[in-house]
Amino acid sequence: MPNFVGESDAIKAIRNLLPVVAASNSTVLITGESGTGKEIVARSLHELSPRAGANFVPINCAAIPKDLIESELFGHKKGAFTGAVTDRVGRFELAHNGSIFLDEIGDLPLELQVKLLRVLQERVVDPVGGTRPVAVDVRVIAATHRDLEAEIAAGRFREDLYYRLNVLPLNTPPLRERSEDVPTLLTFFAKHHAASGESPISFAPDFMEALKAYGWPGNVRELSNLIDRFSTLFAGQKLELRNFASSLLPRGLAALKAVSDQNPSLPLEFEESAVLLGNQDNPSAGGIFDETEPEELGLHNEVEHMTFLSEGLPVLPPEGLSLKHRLAEIERDLIAQALSRTKGNVSQTARILNVQRTTLIEKIQKFGLRSD
Repeated sequence: MPNFVGESDAIKAIRNLLPVVAASNSTVLITGESGTGKEIVARSLHELSPRAGANFVPINCAAIPKDLIESELFGHKKGAFTGAVTDRVGRFELAHNGSIFLDEIGDLPLELQVKLLRVLQERVVDPVGGTRPVAVDVRVIAATHRDLEAEIAAGRFREDLYYRLNVLPLNTPPLRERSEDVPTLLTFFAKHHAASGESPISFAPDFMEALKAYGWPGNVRELSNLIDRFSTLFAGQKLELRNFASSLLPRGLAALKAVSDQNPSLPLEFEESAVLLGNQDNPSAGGIFDETEPEELGLHNEVEHMTFLSEGLPVLPPEGLSLKHRLAEIERDLIAQALSRTKGNVSQTARILNVQRTTLIEKIQKFGLRSD
């Protein structure tokens, strides 16, 4: 189970909790970002449970068209709708005496949420076009990357269903919160993706430090795919970041490589990096504030606009100005101040500005900033 490779406290906690949760028949709600291994947790719960001899039936609630998902879940009878040429057994019936995994439950349409609630309460399903309910004995495991409490507040998820699902909660941590597991995962996937007869790829210290510092927005899935790419293109080789093509790297890693390229004598210990250089050819391009996302500026109403002005921004001149360029200047100045305050410590600066470390490194490189 690759997503459980590692010895971080978070992974140990999940491994220790799985047998306890698996022994129960209660409904489980697994939360976590995409790529963190929610389905692996669900399969593990089934395999460790007394239901392991029966079916484990997964269904992605976000991947099935709205007009078909009821039939997929509960089945249908012949002639129930156009195209229903035969009876069809739904996923709940297929999972009888086993487990059903409702992935991305937060994307289930509201009208289906009502019907799912009845299944959880009464343990019967109503096939589309059927005249009699069908009893099912199923362990329900649901998962989502969404904040269901926020979805409830927005009116997109039923509160009563949430409490029915959230009996035994589990959370799969993002990879950026367990960076100590990255080297072990790299070794695991290098062996996993090595071609037959080839040695696994390996990483020079500079590359390993960059991979540990990277934020991994796609989590373990992204790491696995990246190692698959490298294993295909550079089978059996030892990879060095400074000699690696930036076009083959995710944007965040490419930014770390740019720092390395412009500071060849600087050790790539990104947690304590004190000197970073960049290119200031186009300081107004992009940035924390993007012209297509005005809500990020805090200007979506007049009160906030006045507050923003009162905190030191100049009044708009009569002739106008380039908003994008001005905001880029503000962004650059704030980052420079934060770097000065932390004496160039990237991690502390990222915390002060409430941005990811890799994002900050990209911006430092873009704006051509130096530490004091």
